[in-house]
Amino acid sequence: MIQAYLRQDGRKGIRNTILVAYLVECAHHVAREIVTPYREQGIHLIGFSGCYPNAYAYRMMTRLATHPNVGAALFVSLGCEGFNKAGVLEYARKSGRPAKLLVIQDSGGTRKSIVQGRDWVERTLEQLAHTPRAQMGVEELIVGTKCGGSDATSGLTANPAMGRAFDFLVEKGAACIFEETGELIGMEHWMAERAENPALGQEIIQTVAKAARYYAAMGHASFAPGNADGGLTTIEEKSLGAYAKSGQSKISGILKPGDAPLRGGLYLMDMIPDGEPRWGFPNINDNVEVGELIACGAHLVLFSTGRGSVVGSAISPVIKVCANPKTYQRMADDMDVDAGRILEGKATLDEVGREIYDLLLRVAAGEKTKSEGLGHQEFVLTYKSFEALGPACFPSAA
Repeated sequence: MIQAYLRQDGRKGIRNTILVAYLVECAHHVAREIVTPYREQGIHLIGFSGCYPNAYAYRMMTRLATHPNVGAALFVSLGCEGFNKAGVLEYARKSGRPAKLLVIQDSGGTRKSIVQGRDWVERTLEQLAHTPRAQMGVEELIVGTKCGGSDATSGLTANPAMGRAFDFLVEKGAACIFEETGELIGMEHWMAERAENPALGQEIIQTVAKAARYYAAMGHASFAPGNADGGLTTIEEKSLGAYAKSGQSKISGILKPGDAPLRGGLYLMDMIPDGEPRWGFPNINDNVEVGELIACGAHLVLFSTGRGSVVGSAISPVIKVCANPKTYQRMADDMDVDAGRILEGKATLDEVGREIYDLLLRVAAGEKTKSEGLGHQEFVLTYKSFEALGPACFPSAA
């Protein structure tokens, strides 16, 4: 059993983080200065750069500020931006979490705002030391998966090994979320056959078709020069590898960023904006999607890499699974699992999948991942727009 942090809204977290969130880039420096002295004490920095209101960004911020791993939230505003700062503060307070809004223009500028922010953090740290604990079972976990810096080994070792771990988790009743529909092009009919019912299968096909249209409009697939340098030849080949992260369980539903699974099972997250392509590339970097998985409630994220990615994330621990044994030898300090042993004949997919599963439970119980130990807290939030899910996307809601 995991000793979790029990929130007043009844949810359980595996970390007890204070979140400091800037609501426009103009407040970023003040927010960062508030956080800097507390880097080793679980204070995380996130933010939204834009000055103009956006429903997706607001939804993301409310979900992140009330994530189970978050115990309290400080919102830092310049004062004149378009973000609904009163709304996000009220949303956080209604969840029972300590929350405060710090408006720089009302607080007397940079120095006075930093002092006020740090005073609040000091008081809140003492308060969170008394957060009640509760036992948490594997079936209560939500786990996301992501790949980045992929090469030709990713689809052979790390991705299918994480898929095995997903299968183990789903068997125990946990909720698992995979995504990157722009890197699942060509896999949609296979996924449709795994859907809980035919209507959901059609929704999956349409979701991937939307991704294909979106990237066509952008004029570039989700395929970086480093993927080619690492031996991948086409987006279809990359898709074959990305698909392996989903394992073999039945697909229970589709989520959009900020939607939490209502029960255990395997879910596909649709991260491509709805409507006409107008927001630029939907995954300008890996951290956008990691943040979206966390907004869906992911307590942890499994992250595979072949060429070698060093990123972690704010709010939820990131477990890095290295696909390429040569990369692991060069970057072992950043990697949690050496899946390249499969290529070398030193371990099987099932053995590495079980290793990932066991590590995931230890991290849920408090063990730090490599990226946590190194202080990685990457976070990016951009502009997007989404429509509400139809009933066929979420059979478990019926």
